[in-house]
Amino acid sequence: MSYDKEEALRYHAMGRPGKIKVVPTKPTVTAEDLSLAYSPGVADPCLEIARQPEEAYRYTAKGNLVAVISNGSAVLGLGNIGALAGKPVMEGKGVLFKRFADIDVFDIEINSSDPGEIIRTCELISPTFGGMNLEDIRAPECFEIEQELKQRLDIPVFHDDQHGTAIISGAALLNALEIVGKPIGEVKVVFSGAGASAISCARLYKDLGVQAQNMLLLDSRGVIHAGRSEGMNPYKREFAVETEIRDLAGAMRGADVFVGLSQKGLVSPQMIRDMSDRPVIFAMANPDPEITPDEVAQIRGDAIVATGRSDYPNQVNNVLGFPFIFRGALDVRAASINEEMKRAAVQALAELAQRGEALPEVVKNAYPGENFEFGPRYIIPKPFDPRVLVFVASAVAQAAMDSKVARAGVDITAYERRLNERISEISSL
Repeated sequence: MSYDKEEALRYHAMGRPGKIKVVPTKPTVTAEDLSLAYSPGVADPCLEIARQPEEAYRYTAKGNLVAVISNGSAVLGLGNIGALAGKPVMEGKGVLFKRFADIDVFDIEINSSDPGEIIRTCELISPTFGGMNLEDIRAPECFEIEQELKQRLDIPVFHDDQHGTAIISGAALLNALEIVGKPIGEVKVVFSGAGASAISCARLYKDLGVQAQNMLLLDSRGVIHAGRSEGMNPYKREFAVETEIRDLAGAMRGADVFVGLSQKGLVSPQMIRDMSDRPVIFAMANPDPEITPDEVAQIRGDAIVATGRSDYPNQVNNVLGFPFIFRGALDVRAASINEEMKRAAVQALAELAQRGEALPEVVKNAYPGENFEFGPRYIIPKPFDPRVLVFVASAVAQAAMDSKVARAGVDITAYERRLNERISEISSL
């Protein structure tokens, strides 16, 4: 799938500039409507909320409103382009929240590289929102910002660059290992990259069963090992291991899984040859992977390959995660998105890809000519599969209730029914 630069610019500029707008949800036609929407009628819900803050979820948009927060310091593959230049991406994130889960978004671009200022800004504006999605904030500052906000705020805070990739690729990992017949506790995993996404992937994979001693992380200076001091931070030290291996070529010898979150072309054909039988290769650098599926296929036919691109099978696409995770979290008024909720999302995505039933026509129409039978070329669901909403949101909501972070309970069977009813509304957006 390709695009034209001028077409992309026209798309963003045509008609009303930008990609999102705010519209009223109540009648505003008559004088009486306005008297209810504003003065004097608005005083009554204000007083109710002052007496009981939880009533904000009943009388305002808080319960369906997420802040997409960025300072533009690590925007897609564009780098530190600044808060204002990152705004089109944050508006795009708002479009995805709305299109896939009917969640409203205010994008908030903060013109600061100081973690303390970002944390305080988010803290001050938090009463407006039911949740906060941190986006495109560079490492290691992103770790500090998320961790501190999770401690200070009583709404879900989620850094998608970290956890989105981890959750989607985690589901792909479980299914890929099932297909190749390798126990997760025995596989050797190599990570090319040690930024926000890679660290989060390593943490989640360990939570799913990968042994810490079987993971090697590499950054631009090489292997992160126990004796290294250069270019280290507390987050990298968490994964420093005792090893004599110092480079990617050495790390790939005998590896069962490669997780690429680095840059184009870092993996050579010889490295792929040196991997174990039936290797799993997640080359997720965007827009160009560390090695392409076509290049892998020329070297060996027993590999399962995933990338971040839509023009290859097995796209690890974060849109499979954040809209539905927030949907489930918001609907039970969760105070946070915890590890139990993340694991629930992983399991839900993995299980959906394994289902033998026929896929909805909308999926087949969106991806003509593709085979959707569970196997090496289909290990994770497609973003346009409407069942993802039901599977992931309900699993996350249940996990929030089970782990005691939900402040409002739902009957899961009834909730799944409501989500199914909502699908047609969302598809028309």
